[in-house]
Amino acid sequence: MTKTKRTTTASAPVLGTRALNRATLERQLLLRRSPMSATDAVAHLVGLQAQNVKPPYYALAARLDGFTPEALSGPMADRTVVRIVTLRSTIHSHTADDCLTLRPLVQAARDRELHLFRSGLAGVDLDRLAVRARGLVEEEPRTMKELREALLEDWPDADPQSLSVAARCKLPLVQVTPRGLWGRSGQVRLTTAEHWLGRPAEQAPAPDDTVLRYLAAFGPASVKDMQTWAGLTRLRDAFERLRPRLVTYRDENGTELFDLPDAPRPDPDTPAPPRFLPEFDNLLLSHADRSRVVPAELKGRHWKGNIAYRTLLVDGFLAGLWRLDEDALVVEPFGRLDKAAREAVTAEADRMLGVMHPGTAYDIRFGTVRD
Repeated sequence: MTKTKRTTTASAPVLGTRALNRATLERQLLLRRSPMSATDAVAHLVGLQAQNVKPPYYALAARLDGFTPEALSGPMADRTVVRIVTLRSTIHSHTADDCLTLRPLVQAARDRELHLFRSGLAGVDLDRLAVRARGLVEEEPRTMKELREALLEDWPDADPQSLSVAARCKLPLVQVTPRGLWGRSGQVRLTTAEHWLGRPAEQAPAPDDTVLRYLAAFGPASVKDMQTWAGLTRLRDAFERLRPRLVTYRDENGTELFDLPDAPRPDPDTPAPPRFLPEFDNLLLSHADRSRVVPAELKGRHWKGNIAYRTLLVDGFLAGLWRLDEDALVVEPFGRLDKAAREAVTAEADRMLGVMHPGTAYDIRFGTVRD
């Protein structure tokens, strides 16, 4: 098998960086805006990373034609879309259906995460903790502080933080609204996905279907790319099972890439308009090799410690940062933008402000990146 795989990989066509860039942008709805609904887009993209409340809204504003914040806020209010810890142990906005299937899929990773807290959970029966925590949050949505304090009554010698992490890892806890609604505020209060959605979770699915969905939204991609996106390991077997249904390529470093036969792979010279992306956008987090979007000389420039910055794409690649001050949208390119690019960025900034902040006057200013 190894010999055949090496022979196949060596003979597979090579996709250059721009070809990978355009293919990924097309599937991420960033090469041209899509008319699909916000809910359909959340499903197509297999969720939107959502540590903070606002990024999913800006992510869809960059991707959808006719989007308004209410287009996502409404499905969240009616429980069609929810916020829950799933991929990479981070909060994502998912459709209700994906919430009930993807969370079981990553349960093994959440169980492994618990090992990091085993010293603080000495003597704690985790199955009993899960039952107790479920009863508490289904009785009424609780803040993590409230949940932690209630669990301490049963396990007074345990580490408080470890108890709350254990509850989050053992149970599919969703953030109830109004948290996450546009223009609203509220503490993070949690209940189980089953209780919030009124139906049971699904059995953990085989990863094969999720592999196909990942490729549809992020491909062409390697096994390691998907493992980075999902926060899972040992996905090679799923790709091998699917190999007869997939096509394979190589990147310029010789890494084998898998793809759906009929997935779009636009010409590398297809124009890519500027796009303003939020912090933690999936485009920048979902591949082990991010050179298809992040030029080598800019690697790490959109992060500082655990903080991710809002990013600007020009010609499909990371080209700068942006921020919204009290009276201005400030664009900070990493390098010089020519006149045409500057005008295109200004037009896109004006469009984004009109979508996300209608009726509010903002200047559009160009600055330099703050180190």
